[in-house]
Amino acid sequence: MYCNYLATDMLSPLQSLRDLRSGALRGPLRALQHADFRRFVTGQGISLVGTWMQSIAQGWLVLELTHSAFAVGLTSTLATLPILLFTLYGGVVADRVDKRRFIMLLQTLMLLEATTLAVLTLTHQVTVYWIWGLAVLFGLATAFEVPARQAFLVELVPPEDLVSAAAINSTTYNLARVFGPAVAGVIVAAAGPGAAFAVNALSYVAVLIGLSRIQKQHLPRTSATRPSVFTGLRFIGASPTLAALAWQMVLLTVFAGSFIPILAVYAHEQLQVGAPGYGVLTSAIGVGAAIGAITMGAMSSRFHRARVALVASAVLGTMVVLLALVHSISIALPLLAVTGAAMASQGIVTATGLQLAAPSELRGRVMAVYSFVVLGLAPIGAFQAGFVAEHFGAAWSIGISGGIFLVGTLVQRRRLWHGSEV
Repeated sequence: MYCNYLATDMLSPLQSLRDLRSGALRGPLRALQHADFRRFVTGQGISLVGTWMQSIAQGWLVLELTHSAFAVGLTSTLATLPILLFTLYGGVVADRVDKRRFIMLLQTLMLLEATTLAVLTLTHQVTVYWIWGLAVLFGLATAFEVPARQAFLVELVPPEDLVSAAAINSTTYNLARVFGPAVAGVIVAAAGPGAAFAVNALSYVAVLIGLSRIQKQHLPRTSATRPSVFTGLRFIGASPTLAALAWQMVLLTVFAGSFIPILAVYAHEQLQVGAPGYGVLTSAIGVGAAIGAITMGAMSSRFHRARVALVASAVLGTMVVLLALVHSISIALPLLAVTGAAMASQGIVTATGLQLAAPSELRGRVMAVYSFVVLGLAPIGAFQAGFVAEHFGAAWSIGISGGIFLVGTLVQRRRLWHGSEV
């Protein structure tokens, strides 16, 4: 009898863990039930940590080589310019090829770019011109890889699990944004930027292994329409609700989210904290975004996406305006966490709305528009925020951007609230 009770007591914690896992897989993490998606997101997560590491180490290396803040900014611009120019065409290509093999090809190109940068740095042959040239190459690969990856995601899970998949994908990105810079700081301090580049090169191997193990065959479908970079724009423009969602992302990228590039200035001017405080502020955004993404995954499809986008936009704009008014890091941290959650929520409902609405033969071009808005327009947001901050201060820059975003949200409130379900 005692042995039976003991066995029961030992099994109870195990059963609780099984129940917890089962509940999670029925809730926000249910997309992980699909083996292909697990392979995909695991590789992406490892690679994203490496990408953030390279971004931090690269900026530090350029500063060491040139002692110029302008050169650091130019490196970022050169990496994003191809995204602005070629992302829409990248969507056209994504709709005409085997997405899995195409992504593997581009990830291999990124691996070679990181390896070249690592070898040049470790052998002390690197120059700022090499860094700039490789940054352009990385940006060009990204311009084609991101639309293909966004369109490929919907093929890995059934439609009812797409929100969960998008939430997990967003959570992975934001956790990488928290851990990547932290790991980069340790490696750069201990072994230099070259070691960080080498670790990033190795991280691409995880992506390639994950993609190579995906079992489902994904064949491109031919479209009856003539391929065009404007097809995705026309498809979105034909639906008032999709157009409203897309315009909200434009407003987010150019205005509401433009505080991130000048967050270091805000930390120094407004909050009067140093580099450690700036790091904590950045982490707060990532943690909040991860929480927001998990929440969206738990809600699944039981919501009107356009209305969620409207609520998230109102919260986001309010938080950004409040950030401009506070002078205490203890108040700024929760505001930034809520801001991150609202940004993630708006991004997820917009991405999933577009992914589900687009027919498979147009999905690459439709998601190219989303990628163009989120990545290609980011330099414009950074420029306007930096210009205003330079002349009037970071607080005014953040406050004005938040105010413009709120006005834009007010203009679109009817189309979002009363729009059709997407």
